[in-house]
Amino acid sequence: MSESSAEAVVDVASAAVAASAAGAAGGWRRATGIAGVAIGVVATGAAAGVALERMTVGRGIRQKARLALDSAGPYGSLRGMPGKAFADDGTELYYEVDDVDPDAAPAAGPRRRRLFGRKAPAPVTVVFSHGYCLSQDSWHFQRAALRGVVRTVHWDQRSHGRSGRGVAQSRDGEPVTIEQLGGDLKAVIDAAVPEGPIVLVGHSMGGMTVMALADRYPELIRERVVGVAFVGTSSGRLGEVNYGLPVAGVNVVRRVLPGVLKALGQRAELVEKGRRATADLFAGVIKRYSFASRDVDPAVARFAERMIESTPIDVVAEYYPAFNDHDKTAALARFTDLPVLVLAGVQDLVTPSEHSEAIADLLPDAELVLVPDAGHLVMLEHPEVVTDRLADLLTRTGAVPAGATVKGYGSTSTAQPG
Repeated sequence: MSESSAEAVVDVASAAVAASAAGAAGGWRRATGIAGVAIGVVATGAAAGVALERMTVGRGIRQKARLALDSAGPYGSLRGMPGKAFADDGTELYYEVDDVDPDAAPAAGPRRRRLFGRKAPAPVTVVFSHGYCLSQDSWHFQRAALRGVVRTVHWDQRSHGRSGRGVAQSRDGEPVTIEQLGGDLKAVIDAAVPEGPIVLVGHSMGGMTVMALADRYPELIRERVVGVAFVGTSSGRLGEVNYGLPVAGVNVVRRVLPGVLKALGQRAELVEKGRRATADLFAGVIKRYSFASRDVDPAVARFAERMIESTPIDVVAEYYPAFNDHDKTAALARFTDLPVLVLAGVQDLVTPSEHSEAIADLLPDAELVLVPDAGHLVMLEHPEVVTDRLADLLTRTGAVPAGATVKGYGSTSTAQPG
């Protein structure tokens, strides 16, 4: 990024801070367009500039294209059996279960179905946890590939997707913590997977949630978890990430961003209008910080944009401080004796691949996969790679029978709804 782009980021942040200090309605109306830019940046966990000419060149054409992609894109259309779990503070957590299709599994003889007159043990269940400002639909390709082959649970983290607004946050004003998310995942497991072995899969914040689960409930990991996959995530030191910015820009953003977010979260209604007004610029930021490939299917890029757009600014704001506080390096020891997959995009600007390498260093038996030409949303950008390595992990854990066939669902240019 150029120095002028970094200066633009500084100007955006400074203007938003000034608006929050003034507190005047007129000032906020003038600032909403600027705020929309800042929110688009934060929603992908980054702070960066995007060419401003996107705001004016071909805006109408792009708006029509977005509407067309929304109506035609199949991504995020998969649904399962719905369920609800409740967190410690009463937050309603929404999840869906995709069960095994008996016709899709390899034929099992009588001895496989019954063991000494007893029912066969519960099947392995794969529990998917999504990242910041996303939803369970971010696993669309992997869900489609595994559908019917293995039992899966997909859930929305508190205040995301179809889950309820965090009660502790909306009622009591408490900050979100990664520890709290670990407790939420435990509640989902208790409701959706009360028995049987489990494979945990987490992307970005979802991987941190898995680490928090291990930290709070080591007995669950020891007694029931048979495999883990960490995708584009980190065990700590996120405060050192530079998001591809020059040093000066990073320092300024780190200094002003918490205040900007707090101020914007207090003016959520006006800011949401600003997000809509700056949709073109917002899309450019999302693409830069989500993908590294030049040829990502526009429908996939729009799908990611739509998920991030749906996260309210006050939710964006209340989650952000939790990442600087996140440190679950010690919790990784809980996974030492398990099959582990650690996968990341080499060009991830949000949780750089060095963080995945650090996780793998602490789990020397883990499979480390670094995907070239991939950004933060690697499971959408290169779904065939993620699905392939995940299927291998599931075979090693016994979640997927060796004779089962995992569909090659994953091309971002030819995928059809499952």
